[in-house]
Amino acid sequence: MPTIYIDGRPYEYEQPGKLLQYCLDHGIEIPYFCYHPAMSIPANCRMCLIETGLPLKDRQTGEYVREPDGSLKISWGPKPTPACTTDLVPDLHVRTHRTSETVRKTQQAVLEFILINHPLDCPICDQAGECPLQIWTYKYGPEGSRYEEEKVHKPKRIRLGPRVILDAERCINCTRCVRFTEEISKSRQLTIIQRGNQNYPATAEGQTFDDPYSLNTVDICPVGALTSADHRFKARVWEMNYTPTICTGCARGCNAYVWVRDNLVMRLTPRKNLDINQYWLCDEGRLDYQKYNDNRVSGIFQSGSIPASWEEGLSKVARALANHQGKILFVGSAFASVESLYVLKAVAEKLSPEAPLYFVPHDSPGWGDDILRRDDRTPNRAGAEALGYVAVSVEALIDTLKAGKYSLLYWVEDDRTLEALLPMLPPEVEVIAHLYQGISQAERLSWILPAATHLESFGTYVNFQGIAQTVQPARQWNQMTPEDWFYMPKSRLDAAGQAVDRWRHPANIPDCLPSYKMLLLIAEQAQLSLGLPKEHLPLWERLKAELPIMARASYPKLLRKEIFRHNQLAFAIQV
Repeated sequence: MPTIYIDGRPYEYEQPGKLLQYCLDHGIEIPYFCYHPAMSIPANCRMCLIETGLPLKDRQTGEYVREPDGSLKISWGPKPTPACTTDLVPDLHVRTHRTSETVRKTQQAVLEFILINHPLDCPICDQAGECPLQIWTYKYGPEGSRYEEEKVHKPKRIRLGPRVILDAERCINCTRCVRFTEEISKSRQLTIIQRGNQNYPATAEGQTFDDPYSLNTVDICPVGALTSADHRFKARVWEMNYTPTICTGCARGCNAYVWVRDNLVMRLTPRKNLDINQYWLCDEGRLDYQKYNDNRVSGIFQSGSIPASWEEGLSKVARALANHQGKILFVGSAFASVESLYVLKAVAEKLSPEAPLYFVPHDSPGWGDDILRRDDRTPNRAGAEALGYVAVSVEALIDTLKAGKYSLLYWVEDDRTLEALLPMLPPEVEVIAHLYQGISQAERLSWILPAATHLESFGTYVNFQGIAQTVQPARQWNQMTPEDWFYMPKSRLDAAGQAVDRWRHPANIPDCLPSYKMLLLIAEQAQLSLGLPKEHLPLWERLKAELPIMARASYPKLLRKEIFRHNQLAFAIQV
């Protein structure tokens, strides 16, 4: 294979490409601002400058010229060149800041030039702690500033659209945001206006930056010029735990990081997965996080509002199922995990074997696009259908219940549909429901069981591509086992445990369980022999061996080097 030499060390490569991306892929640090692997290369920040050279050949003999010590004589270029535009060619020799004083001084000069008019407001900037400019300045910048004049002033706190706020003084004109709207979202809503040191990104006069992917510009902004109107000034990055997970806003199943402070979800940010969502998340998916915090069902309730202990509640639910045996309609959900749907099916086959297994689809025609969003607004429809669940409309479900064949409706993890369904239900039909959040007319329910979301449990979800993804807990819940604690990420950027935080509020810790665990406990109380393991890993291994849809799933493991490698620098490099 062809070989290149970086700071005197040989590296082999297989495919043609750019030097900067090769270095990023192989853990060789080169600072940069404007480059992004999914977009065009403007090479306008000049931060990734390196020196390049090729072995010198004798023009007459064609043989390599050698130094007195026998090493190849390298013909170095006359000046530094950007690594982002440098092609990989055989025998390319590269000198980075590690071995070249010229490159070190050039990087210092670039940073000094950028910082001339950049406001020194890191203490109040939302980007602080994960800001590439802040990080690179500490590592490669000058020790002080020689600029003593007043900095250039530009517009501040400009609301470009409903979700993005601009501080033009922080902008370093990397043009990432503009290129994103031109090349990725295709909205072309942003451009650079003004000239020289007065320029900054803006929309056309009278236009609003309402791109459905606008918050991705906040993620890729390397300096905090663009900030999220929703997350602005709510939490510092080092105060939050972050955990790899997925977005459940549609059938895409975009990979994401969920950020948690005081057991409240503060934000979702994209996680790179080239097979599913590349580097992006849509705005609606990432701003749907409030459902994990607000109006959560915590504990078991009878008749909608009467609290019950777990032992009493599960025991009475088991007796209710026994009393209605053969007359129970089980309705699953495409929001529920494969594990919960699998156990629900096993229970249904024991208690009501003749009844069909239903779920209500959630389609929003026209909401999807050709980037990420899908009309199917559920994360696990493919998993539900693979297990034999049949899509049914609310109207058809009401007709089935009015026919009088079923006296108990057992409902799992579809809060909003049940809320719409309750006023139309025949009064003689009892309802037992696994809910995430409180709903209106909850007094109509015989029992409410608090279902854990995918952020409080292990669970597998199959997207529309047939890709199964297993997620791990990202938040605490009351009944955590030692195994659950083991898998909880300890990923604060300041490496401090939450137990020492003064802002902790126990009320933010829900009393819930994953639906599959509650169903297994109910089956045990009802003396149903399901033959299923109680712990998630053995259950998951059984499903993986039994279900073809689980073939590509992998089990999340708490590997320290994977959890801790995502420090400030890693996040800066990713975007």
